[in-house]
Amino acid sequence: MSIHKNLLDGPEPTLLTEDEQPYRMLAEESASPAQVAAEFPTFSLAWAMLADDAFAAGHVVESYAYARTGYHRGLDALRRSGWKGHGPVPWEHRANRGFLRCLAALARAADSIKETEEADRCWQFLKDSSLLGYEELKGQ
Repeated sequence: MSIHKNLLDGPEPTLLTEDEQPYRMLAEESASPAQVAAEFPTFSLAWAMLADDAFAAGHVVESYAYARTGYHRGLDALRRSGWKGHGPVPWEHRANRGFLRCLAALARAADSIKETEEADRCWQFLKDSSLLGYEELKGQ
């Protein structure tokens, strides 16, 4: 995978550390997102999956809560990886996708409960972090 350098001398892309065990639990062991979130609470992808499932079931407040949890856990992970509050968080890097999906889920749920300013802020944050992620997730 190639992540291109920012030619405007902005911050380097932030790449979260990957832990194979939660991915394996979801894929090979058929663990539920709730089981994975309970065992690996810092794994934002599990929170994103819970948020998506709750939203699809019409449970918008629960979706919002799951997305916010994964978003904050993702922010913590980004900071531990050297992120300073701005700069690229590439969609192309698998470990970043959980955080980016939580950000989109939070925007979607915020919009559904009429938190328009938060929804707009989250969509912009996603777009600023990863244009590809924004394009992939905005249409869902």
